[in-house]
Amino acid sequence: MTCLTPSTPLPDPLAQGFSGSDASGESSHLGDRKRLERFGEAIDAIRIRAEADFGAQDLTRVRRLNWFSCGMEVVGRTLLNFSLEPFTFLAGVGALWVHKQLQTVEIGHTVLHGVYDRLDGAGRFNSRTFSWDTPIHEASWRQGHNVEHHHFTNVAGKDPDMNFGPARLTERTPHKWFHHLQFPFLVAILAPNFTFFVNLHFTGLNDLYFGNGRADEYHGETDRSWKAIKAAHLTALRKFAPYYLKNYLFFPLIAGLMFWNMAMFWKVLLGNWMADTLRDIYSAATIYCGHTGEEVADFPEGTRASGKGEWYAMQVEATNNFEVCLPISILCGGLDRQIEHHLFPKLPPDRLRKIAPEVRAVCDAHGVTYRTDTWWGTLKKALVHMRNLSVCELGRAAA
Repeated sequence: MTCLTPSTPLPDPLAQGFSGSDASGESSHLGDRKRLERFGEAIDAIRIRAEADFGAQDLTRVRRLNWFSCGMEVVGRTLLNFSLEPFTFLAGVGALWVHKQLQTVEIGHTVLHGVYDRLDGAGRFNSRTFSWDTPIHEASWRQGHNVEHHHFTNVAGKDPDMNFGPARLTERTPHKWFHHLQFPFLVAILAPNFTFFVNLHFTGLNDLYFGNGRADEYHGETDRSWKAIKAAHLTALRKFAPYYLKNYLFFPLIAGLMFWNMAMFWKVLLGNWMADTLRDIYSAATIYCGHTGEEVADFPEGTRASGKGEWYAMQVEATNNFEVCLPISILCGGLDRQIEHHLFPKLPPDRLRKIAPEVRAVCDAHGVTYRTDTWWGTLKKALVHMRNLSVCELGRAAA
């Protein structure tokens, strides 16, 4: 691996990944453009068929899943309050984790993408009114994730997820001294507190405290005026305050008062913390896989797709899938089908699972790299890449 300074020219993955067989000829360029046009048409055909079948049954599915999730919350909180031995306590933690995991990914992530907005009777599953049981501010997440990340996936200076606070996720982010500490930070601090840090990220507090990588380096410093600092903190607190008060004060206090025993307060608080930590580690292990790895394409500042087909190809080659069974996929929110999610962000996860084989066949037929592996294999590649990015010193090439 080579560590690059801000002045070191970076290879253009578009030229590398989408070049024709004769890189020196105009006919190759035209042939490549035609190939990507046909690729775009094939992907659009999949989308049209999937959207034509999307309807009331999908809304029914998410409602039933939400009822199941809420039922698991009731079971989990009841077991935490009335458990008398470790087995039922751990069962309560597990049930509460399932609720939190579903609310964060399979339900919350999908709803906030606006998947159900166009359906009559969406009700609480409309993205503008939905509130998820997660400490992440919804409007900030929609702007940073739906608008910026999905439109400019792995494009330096545009995709906010390429610079996650003190973490360096690509060589296009200049290396700084604190990146030497990023691997233990990613594993021991960020992952167990993932949703907390995601809220810091999308509300702008990460940028205020740690800078934002290339944007600070090339486009001036982050706005640290008093007005910006106040707005970012108030936005973050709109989710932090009610979420953590409910889970770490209200429910533990109810348990303590119910039994007139402060040991119950601490037991319920511990159970809530364990469920939160399980959700955060599981979610981090899912999301770390999405767009990170030595083989994953990223793009220099100013990169713009020349057409829909090229944009689709950029999305595919900047993304990883991984293979898991259906129950695990549901707890991942369908993000094991991350490629399909980036091609069709307005489709629910079960639709993405169904069309994945067809998408892969289209990619193979048009020479677009469709990258998938086991979950552990994909996560291992992502972690190794992030570890490698941490050890380089600014201005020095390292093998």
